[in-house]
Amino acid sequence: MQALLFSLLCKASKLKYMLLTVLCCLCLLPVLGCEAAGFSERVADMAEVQGVRTSSSADKARIVIDVDKATSYKQFALTGPDRVVIDIANAWLSPKADKQPVVKSPFVGKVRLAQFNPTTVRVVIENKVGKNNYNVFALKGGAKALRIVMDAGNIGPDTSQAKIALPDVKPSTQPAKPAQPSTQTAKPGTKPEHKPAAQSAQTKPAEQAGKAEQPKTQPQVQPAESDKKDKPAKKQEQPDTSATDPATEAAQNTNGTSDPDEDIRALTSLQGRTITIDPGHGGSDAGAIGPTGVMEKNVTLRISNELRRLLVAQGATVYMTRTTDTEVSPKHDKATDIEELQARCDIANKNGSDVFISIHNDSFSNGAARGTTGYYYSLGSKKSRDLADKVRLGVIEQIGTQSRGTQSCNFYVLKHTDMPATLIEVAFISNPEEEKLLDSEDGVRKAAQGIADGIADFFG
Repeated sequence: MQALLFSLLCKASKLKYMLLTVLCCLCLLPVLGCEAAGFSERVADMAEVQGVRTSSSADKARIVIDVDKATSYKQFALTGPDRVVIDIANAWLSPKADKQPVVKSPFVGKVRLAQFNPTTVRVVIENKVGKNNYNVFALKGGAKALRIVMDAGNIGPDTSQAKIALPDVKPSTQPAKPAQPSTQTAKPGTKPEHKPAAQSAQTKPAEQAGKAEQPKTQPQVQPAESDKKDKPAKKQEQPDTSATDPATEAAQNTNGTSDPDEDIRALTSLQGRTITIDPGHGGSDAGAIGPTGVMEKNVTLRISNELRRLLVAQGATVYMTRTTDTEVSPKHDKATDIEELQARCDIANKNGSDVFISIHNDSFSNGAARGTTGYYYSLGSKKSRDLADKVRLGVIEQIGTQSRGTQSCNFYVLKHTDMPATLIEVAFISNPEEEKLLDSEDGVRKAAQGIADGIADFFG
């Protein structure tokens, strides 16, 4: 009898628990329904940017932005590097949209999408064909939908009737008119709350000078590997106010027109980041020397200075382990290898850097060796490997070198930095062709751009 009573009590308790669970779920349904209804109401009058489709041919690349209803948009161009910016007003970005669609074309680079502010979706397209070689226009995508199209390449006359020629073709003598903002009819509306990226940070003073990279023998010391978290947004960017369309003006901040170069930082993921750049070698340590006498220490410094310029332009705070041809350690050429390398690590660690980038050129006794290699500490974090991989891929995309992969290592500067860190061997200075590339202005610029692209991809 006691066993029967106990069994009945257990069953009653389970039933009671199930009833309470059901009641709790029923209570939550109205709340969840209200949240869903609130979101639907906020975007009811707004256009949904559903994504980007890309295609390319031998003559041109086409970027198509799909929007589910007609709205206004405007376009403008930025330089350093060349970019075309398309701001879509009274719009919200679908969570299903690919934020960085891949375009395999010599005419355009990366494409990025982001919710620039609560009522504006921004699309940024890297332009590789010059200001007269692309065209942005709108097409109807059905009864109410809109397609915003950008063609880049050998696409014929633009609206000014000036001939559009590729960079290797002599351009027309007829001047081209500057691009004018394009507009479509839009309806007013508001979008769900969205916090844009942080405000521009000031570049801090660079630290002094460098020496050799990793010594041949190194003490095996475990690093304190800690990956920084994303820094919070600080201040909302202000949209460009050059367009006169009423719907576009309604989406803009009334405080005035902002600098488009600052606006674009909302898409770079580098706003507010702190980055330490380490130009390999320096001072009494020349590093590797190429067949014609080009010294590694000079090439790494040139690439690093250009990289710093690019990162600062995108809102990052940048520290340099050296800015001139000198050692980093206060002891200069009297410092041991470990003292010199630790001085480089100290700059990154003391300034709380988010990432550490050490820049080098490879060398081998056989001049036929070539290519780009990314390194990360073998016992470090997954983020360090990810950083190394993205920086390597960015460099290869820009300078067209052979990939030698992303490899683990035991380099001192990667072991003793407290953040995701990578050492990039840009190319082989011992290879005659790659030495020439590394010593050229174009090679330096592209190598720096590739590293910057990789850092931006890492932060996403």
